[in-house]
Amino acid sequence: MMRRPRGIRLGGVRLRATAAAVLTVAVALGLASAVLLLALRHSLEESARAEATAKVKAVATAVKGGPARPLSPEAPAASGSLDVQMVTATGSPSWKTGSGYVVAGERVDTGGGTVMIQGRSSLTPTRQAITTLWHLLLPGVPALLLLVALLTWLAVSRALRPVSAIRAKMADITAHDLHQRVPEPDTRDEIAALARTVNATLDRLRTAVEQHRRFVADAAHELRSPLAVLRARLELTGHRADASASADEALTDVERIQALTDDLLLLARLDAGEPLREQEVDLGQVTAEEAARTRPRPEVTVTLDIAADVLVHGSGGRLRRLVANLVDNAVRHAAATVTVRLIQDGTRAVLEVTDDGPGIPPEHREVVFDRFTRLDEARDRDRGGSGLGLAIARDIAVAHRGSLSVAATREPGACLRAVLPVGAPA
Repeated sequence: MMRRPRGIRLGGVRLRATAAAVLTVAVALGLASAVLLLALRHSLEESARAEATAKVKAVATAVKGGPARPLSPEAPAASGSLDVQMVTATGSPSWKTGSGYVVAGERVDTGGGTVMIQGRSSLTPTRQAITTLWHLLLPGVPALLLLVALLTWLAVSRALRPVSAIRAKMADITAHDLHQRVPEPDTRDEIAALARTVNATLDRLRTAVEQHRRFVADAAHELRSPLAVLRARLELTGHRADASASADEALTDVERIQALTDDLLLLARLDAGEPLREQEVDLGQVTAEEAARTRPRPEVTVTLDIAADVLVHGSGGRLRRLVANLVDNAVRHAAATVTVRLIQDGTRAVLEVTDDGPGIPPEHREVVFDRFTRLDEARDRDRGGSGLGLAIARDIAVAHRGSLSVAATREPGACLRAVLPVGAPA
């Protein structure tokens, strides 16, 4: 039973973004409101204090040089929130700084004695102003936070709308058709980059799926042919006098199937990125041994030109397979001569296998490394091989941080060049 894919919780993203925005604005507004209230209170108190001080100085200027006479609090020098009184220097001031007023005082020498002039200013207007501001902030800040939450929710929803479209399209593509693509917004932002990346991933996925399907079809075809021939030969064995010859032919078909199965297994391991059991390998010795082990056709001669002490780091078994595949391919196509050359070029080991056969056209120099590829489809399959040898050889070279390509040559024939790093990897 197929399970439905779990969708992306875009609401969770919106909620988290909105909560973060509201929290940030709330902290900022709280600090700003506290600073505003404290600054307003300090400013109004300083204004009241300055007003009381100015009135005291005005009265002091008026009474200088005159007799000291007390000014009763019942007869203030100014109306409103400011009062002034005079007491003798020996008397105790009746006004002190308290919770409701700001008090200022000054001693004045009148010629007949010293008097104390006191003035006070009421803080009631200050408190009223702060109360008014508080009544404005109390409903205003929550309203502003609600507006921020709404705008953030709408903005994030609009920003995530292309993501919803990409998600829906991606679900449809993976379920039905890998040839479709997700919509790419016209904006040059992260979502547009995400859409382009998704489409590039879909391109690679479609290519991989097509290669896999083609690989499975080709593998089934390659296995079906020898199995059909083997079955026919085995069925005819009981009806023929030369049963021994038929058994030998059947054994040859079994060997081909076995070799093809080994190639498929090795390709599967290479595709899976199976780690190499790396060690120091004398590539010259490996090349010489594999070239000598190859069974060339009677009319083909294999010539070796191998430098000594070319040491690489990798899997000895895989490197042997690489050399064997290159030499086998060259022997299969050569007219008379195959040359195997190994040199060390600085930090690289360069292995070249050249034959004097028909060569590889420039337009096919990459195609020959595709799996189950044969340039000459009319060639006998027993002689032509399965078409996996060069594909395996290139995958082995790449796994060893190297490369395998068809090199240009002036002579007739083909030259396959493998380049591998010398020494242990950094």
